[in-house]
Amino acid sequence: MNELSTPYQDAQRAGQHAVRTAILDHAIDLLVTEGPAALTMRRIATGIGASTKVLYTMFGGKEGLADALYREGFARLRRAQQQVPRAADPLTALNDLGAAYRAHALAEPAYYRVMFEQAVPGYRPGPEALAAADHAFDASVTAVRACIDAGVFAPGDAHEISKLLWAAAHGAVSLELAGHFPPPTAAGRFDALMAAVGQAFLAEPTHGQGHRA
Repeated sequence: MNELSTPYQDAQRAGQHAVRTAILDHAIDLLVTEGPAALTMRRIATGIGASTKVLYTMFGGKEGLADALYREGFARLRRAQQQVPRAADPLTALNDLGAAYRAHALAEPAYYRVMFEQAVPGYRPGPEALAAADHAFDASVTAVRACIDAGVFAPGDAHEISKLLWAAAHGAVSLELAGHFPPPTAAGRFDALMAAVGQAFLAEPTHGQGHRA
């Protein structure tokens, strides 16, 4: 009877990318269930059935692992944004990206905390990691630019507008994840906040109408 294979061995059969994903997913699980003190190379290696040499070779150390977790969080967010079907109406398309941002944060709260809440003590993203994070919002910048080009938004800096919309979305989502916006009210508050912020950029601001952004 064959012995059960380890998560590391299973991932090896699927390729190097699967190995990296298995390591990062186990690291995130440890961070959530046991806290940052459990995030050691030895604990992670033991958990997936690999040697610490594998982790050091791949990430260089704990700082490299934390950086990989940060980048992975934004890479997943970028994929989630890219997978949103593009509506023909530019404002609807932008709203859909906002909804996808919230849905992704709720689906991956551990990565969200690594990305935004300094869940790994002592880790601070460097310029390259911050640049990679910024690219996660390329779809949002493109959607804002489409709203400007269509005359829905007044002329402006699409990148800056995207940043402000992100700030609003992030605030609402963070409060929801922290339990301050409970499920019965969270979605409505998110939509109301995004609509209120979006009003500032409309080419013809409306009052009391159902525009969202």
